Amino acid sequence: MFTNQPPLLTEVKSIKEWEQSWTGMQQKFIAYISNPELWLGLLLIVLKIALIYIVARVITKVAHRAVEQLIVARDKNPLKLDTRRTKTIGKLVGNIITYVVNFIMILMVLGQFHIDLGPLLAGAGVVGLAIGFGAQSLVKDVITGFFIIFEDQFAVGDVVQIGAYKGNVEEIGLRITRVRSWTGEIHIIPNGTIAQVTNFSIHNSLAVIDVPVSREADIAKTRKLLEDTIKKGYEENVDLVKEPQVLGIQNVGGSEITLRVTAECKPNTASSVTRKLNEQIRKAFGEEGIDIP
Repeated sequence: MFTNQPPLLTEVKSIKEWEQSWTGMQQKFIAYISNPELWLGLLLIVLKIALIYIVARVITKVAHRAVEQLIVARDKNPLKLDTRRTKTIGKLVGNIITYVVNFIMILMVLGQFHIDLGPLLAGAGVVGLAIGFGAQSLVKDVITGFFIIFEDQFAVGDVVQIGAYKGNVEEIGLRITRVRSWTGEIHIIPNGTIAQVTNFSIHNSLAVIDVPVSREADIAKTRKLLEDTIKKGYEENVDLVKEPQVLGIQNVGGSEITLRVTAECKPNTASSVTRKLNEQIRKAFGEEGIDIP
């Protein structure tokens, strides 16, 4: 007696069994997604996450506002700190607050999905050790950022030269420094790469103006006119710290004599002071008929 079934019949049975299994899975899935408790639970999770996000943003904004108010209060205090450093520390504190609040927010969001944070945090040490070698640059950036601030190498608002980039410091963060160039570009520089800095904003600048005149000019008369002109310029220019000085003859050429003027001015104003004094000197010399080659 033959017990083997024809191949076609076996294949038909397999298809029917697969169809029954697929139908059963569909019915279970439909029953699962049709359960009101499922959607209610998901809705509650979404609402909780939204609430956590909103609260985190509010806390961040309130904390930033509190830091700003504290800085304003320190500026009004007779024993106030250097304004540059106060603003820089305020920016740094704001960054730290943002990082801490965002980290706590992420942990709370993960908790809404019933993720056990204990093993996750415990394993963070092992993971941190594993990636530590790859995160050396990040650690270097953070440490360098702290040294920049507490050694007062430069501060927010300073004009600095860092490598090939020169501009106004807009932000000093835990990891990066933002510098805006005079043409508007923002340069984002990792703190760990900052090896040398030229700060143009700590001490007063010195403007140097060389004034060429013809060798036939009356030097005594020319010098007197030059002294009167720069004295008037000192009275009109708030960037000048002291009255400019005429040092005397700097160079004697074949057809001209060069007189040198120096002017101490506020930090990072030497270029504008030089342009302004040059305009005033040229105008005064033109009115007196003194030719400037």
